Amino acid sequence: MTAAAEKLSGGCLCGSIRFTATPKNDEMDVCHCGMCRKWSGGVFMAVSCGDVTIEDDSQLGSYVSSEWAMRQFCRNCGSSLFWRLREGEGHVAVAFQSFDDTGSFKFLEEIFIDEKPALYAFAGERPRLTGAEVMARFQAQQEGRS
Repeated sequence: MTAAAEKLSGGCLCGSIRFTATPKNDEMDVCHCGMCRKWSGGVFMAVSCGDVTIEDDSQLGSYVSSEWAMRQFCRNCGSSLFWRLREGEGHVAVAFQSFDDTGSFKFLEEIFIDEKPALYAFAGERPRLTGAEVMARFQAQQEGRS
């Protein structure tokens, strides 16, 4: 069974936040943008999810990082957990490393490749999109929902 076919459990480093999430597919993406790198302490490895249920959100912190998105984290241990659209029931990117079992995912693409520092690179071939390409795709998706 693939990750996209089932709810997966996960949580933060200290265990204050536990969640279940239903991945939209069995893919993990990496974002190299400056905000994600500062927020996660490296690259943000994320899984696009639909339904996300948090057991107890009393330690869940939220930071509005742009006009369209917020980042959520554990207030106790600082673990980066969720990147969410601010409006409506949109996209939720769950931190790949926060899942209890990451074995069923495959590495799909890298985004904001034009902001990636030169000192590291992931091996393997996959799509690598610039920030402008990502924003154009995002805009097209938003227009398709209107």
